[in-house]
Amino acid sequence: MILDCAGKCVDLSRPQVMGILNVTPDSFSDGGCYQRTQAALQHAHQMVADGAAIIDVGGESTRPGAPAVSVAEELDRVLPVVEALSRELPVPISIDTSKAAVMREAVKVGAGFINDVAALQHTGALAAAAAGLVPVSLMHMQGEPRTMQSAPHYDDVVREVYDYLLQRVAICRLKGIKQEHLIIDPGFGFGKSLAHNLALLKALPKFVATGLPVLVGISRKSMIGTLLNAELGDRVIGSVAAAVLAANVGVKLIRVHDVKETVEALKIVSAVNSYRECEKEEL
Repeated sequence: MILDCAGKCVDLSRPQVMGILNVTPDSFSDGGCYQRTQAALQHAHQMVADGAAIIDVGGESTRPGAPAVSVAEELDRVLPVVEALSRELPVPISIDTSKAAVMREAVKVGAGFINDVAALQHTGALAAAAAGLVPVSLMHMQGEPRTMQSAPHYDDVVREVYDYLLQRVAICRLKGIKQEHLIIDPGFGFGKSLAHNLALLKALPKFVATGLPVLVGISRKSMIGTLLNAELGDRVIGSVAAAVLAANVGVKLIRVHDVKETVEALKIVSAVNSYRECEKEEL
């Protein structure tokens, strides 16, 4: 499958890496590192050199307890970066936002993908995404970022997340968004306990079986820290292990901080999964 992101294409016949570029002061892992446009551009170029197939630019932290950001401030943060990167890089630029105005303006200056943690539920977002004519990732989140981790509860987390995502897909289709432009994301860490996250990770084949491309973002998250008793800087190996598990069951997009390490691991996954019996004699 080829994902057409406003003329820049991503080959989803194998798992691909989406590199995270947070131009925020307070994101949980790299907040403040890439607030300056030049630093952001340099980091994006390095991620592409390391094998990232998409660069995901975000201007508002969605970590638990993070303060809200105004539309104007988010636009000021992301537009110069999106515009510059869309000119300079051969890969698509994604805009990580839930705000309709940010979606519209980012697409105007070159964004070819929309990554929305609220699955286009905010005012005007559905219309903005439909008008943008670019692929959209719909993520599941219980609650909202400021309070989502206070006491997440599900009767059946896999069924509820699965049903929600398919409902959002159906609504998007009714609003004119093409099936081939829709991606689903179970939303690891967004209103989920460790047990919820593990259940979803194990159930990823169910989401893959929908036929829709699946995106996952587990990189450096608290579930990795809890399982390994590791601080942020020590979660690379755990994050890559989770990425390998996801890719091995058919997840197409892996959103990560550590691009080089993840790309190398996914090359092994792709080599093994594409190996055919008839090739044995060549080894």
